[in-house]
Parts: sequence; structure tokens; C-alpha cells
Amino acid sequence: MSSRLAAFLFSLLVCSWLSVAAHASELSDQLARGDQLLIMRHARAPGIGDPAGFSLNDCATQRNLNEEGREQARKIGNWLRQQGVESAVVASSPWCRTTETAALLGFGTPQVEDGLASFFNDPAQAGRTIQRLERYLRSALPAKGSRALILVTHDVNIARWTGESVASGEMVLVRVDASGKPVSHKVYARPD
Repeated sequence: MSSRLAAFLFSLLVCSWLSVAAHASELSDQLARGDQLLIMRHARAPGIGDPAGFSLNDCATQRNLNEEGREQARKIGNWLRQQGVESAVVASSPWCRTTETAALLGFGTPQVEDGLASFFNDPAQAGRTIQRLERYLRSALPAKGSRALILVTHDVNIARWTGESVASGEMVLVRVDASGKPVSHKVYARPD
């Protein structure tokens, strides 16, 4: 291989690495800010809704992650670390599929937050749930410091709050105003 070709290949490699490094820090830089958070739909849990008569106190009665979902959650946590997210405050809905997804991200024990609770079975609760979420954000964002704030919830919650319907494991970077209301957002596909 000629030295000219070697130098060209090396410069391509360096440019490629710099591009990845710049992209890798973009998300973590945004999440370090006091007005941005990442909200995500739980990982793969086959089916829709929950079985009749389910109980939040009994995971066996709920729709839960399958092994594919567990692997998705671990991959998402690894991808976030590759993006430069080193530490995070993680909160989830009380449903088992969300708490398990949140735990498998690998940033510590998630906090359960009622403002992330699903209202799939009771759409009349949507407004109150979103109000609880925004109240939570008004205290959680200033308290997180430079750590990322990652919220794990359900599609209905994300769609109602941001206007985006997302697939299992997809994420939305959201910038909020002082009242906790979304101002802008960017969807991130689930890493494979």
C-alpha cells in the first residue's frame, strides 16, 4: 500500500471517528442541560394493553417484557453510554414493563413516578396524568444537576405529551419550558 493511500485511509478514519465523537456527545450535551430530558416507550412487551383484571401490584397479571424486550432495554442502555450519557436519574411508570425496562438501562434503581402512569384503559385520566408529569419535571429537572433525566413510560403518554407516537424502545429528546411543558423535541429510533 502506498504511503499516499495509507495517509488517505488514515484521514478518513480520523474524520469518521471525529464525526462519531461529535454525534456521540450531542445527545449527552443536551441531556446535561436543565431544560431537556429523554422520554422513552418501554421495550418490547408483546400484545396491546393489559389483560382484564390486571393489578399493578402483581407483574404476573400484566403484559410484560419478553426476552427480546429485555435485550432491547440493555442495548438502549449501552447505546446511551456510547452517546456519552454516564449517569442518569431514571423514572418510570408503575407498570412492570416500564420499571423493568428502566432498571435494565443500567443507570441504577428507577424511581416510580405516577406522572408516567398509563391512561390507556382510562383516557379521561390523560389530562391529570400529564399535569402530574409536568409538576414532577418542575422539581426533577433542577435537582438532576448535569445528569441525564430519562423517563420510561407508554406510547399513549408520549403521544399525548409530545404529539409523537413511538415504537417500543424508541426515545424522544424533549426540551421543556419552566412550567414543564414541551417546547421542542427530536425522536431517536431504537438502536439495534
